[in-house]
Amino acid sequence: MKNLRWVFSALMVFFVCISVSAKKGDTEGAVGTENIIEDVNVLPNTSVKDQARTSTCWAFATLSLFESELLRLGKPEVDLSEMFVVWHTYSEKAQKHVRLQGNSNFSAGGAFHDVTNMIRKYGIVPESVYDGLNNGNAWHVHGEMDKVLKKYIEGVVANKNTCLSTDWHEGIESTLDSYLGETPLTFEYNGAEYTPQAFASEYIGLDMDDYVEISSYTHHPFYSNFILEVPDNWSWDEVYNVPVNEMQEIIDNSLENGYTVAWASDISEKGFSTRKLGMAVVNDEAIQGNFQSNQDGTVQTPEGFSETPISQEMRQFAFDNYQTTDDHGMHIVGLANDQNGNEFYKIKNSWGNYNKFDGFFYTTKEYVNYKTTCIMVHKDAIPKNIREKLNL
Repeated sequence: MKNLRWVFSALMVFFVCISVSAKKGDTEGAVGTENIIEDVNVLPNTSVKDQARTSTCWAFATLSLFESELLRLGKPEVDLSEMFVVWHTYSEKAQKHVRLQGNSNFSAGGAFHDVTNMIRKYGIVPESVYDGLNNGNAWHVHGEMDKVLKKYIEGVVANKNTCLSTDWHEGIESTLDSYLGETPLTFEYNGAEYTPQAFASEYIGLDMDDYVEISSYTHHPFYSNFILEVPDNWSWDEVYNVPVNEMQEIIDNSLENGYTVAWASDISEKGFSTRKLGMAVVNDEAIQGNFQSNQDGTVQTPEGFSETPISQEMRQFAFDNYQTTDDHGMHIVGLANDQNGNEFYKIKNSWGNYNKFDGFFYTTKEYVNYKTTCIMVHKDAIPKNIREKLNL
């Protein structure tokens, strides 16, 4: 997921980078033009973070999910380190890229399973132990680091010496250390000493095997596993495939039973306009007369809006024709309704306090059905009949 926020920020001529606290279970109505959205069920979630000028939404969204999982289980709130995961993911990605002689995606983008894979192998640490701000920056700025790593790995793959040096990977890790800082081998937290692996197993205590990814596409059989064909799936991990109505059923069942959901989606649609209105809607012919969309926000007329129900075929066509791409990772934390009875999901973003809803926004279920590339959920949140079809 390569978040397009930096494009929006450049066009807006400013960039919001302050992280603010989100109110847990906030029920205050979010008011847009001629539209009032009220939270119906918002699950516990931690403060909104700011990925700033990075393409690391995948790490922020997944760790936000895990932070909510800790709250669901009655454990203390913990701010987990996104950059610890980013450091190790880049390191692993470099090895895969060289092994494939440069024929894989090497970029800052990633996927939800990158987080589970790295926690399994390397553990996790709190943000207070490792924030990845090694050069005095107040927020994350990765443009230079990303380009340096890309050029470095291209030089390695070019293999001008006809034999790779034995320390090329050390150079990757030294670059990561320079920009993000050295990852800790041991640290103290709340009066106890941990390794990252011990902190993950003893203090956090989440089983990474409990979290699965779900998608919905017809070019693979339903109720099977397949490698999701998006560039940022560099590790070739698999997702479970279900019909789109069952993907929505999984999301709804999760929220109804106290489980939040990590959400990967295309955000290039004109209807994805969360800065001013704080909403994402399907911008099709049925609503073009009711919305005027641009990068500054979607303006709703008093007539409200309607959306065409999204079919499996519409969803597949958009994916096959690059109209749906794997742009951004976010966190579904609740349900909401507007005054006309339209249903919305409440989304926690990772762009800091960038809008009047404190970094949250609302998306229609049809937008989710249309633009989702995959979701991550706890497998216990999946309805029993669907779990049986997936052999989970």
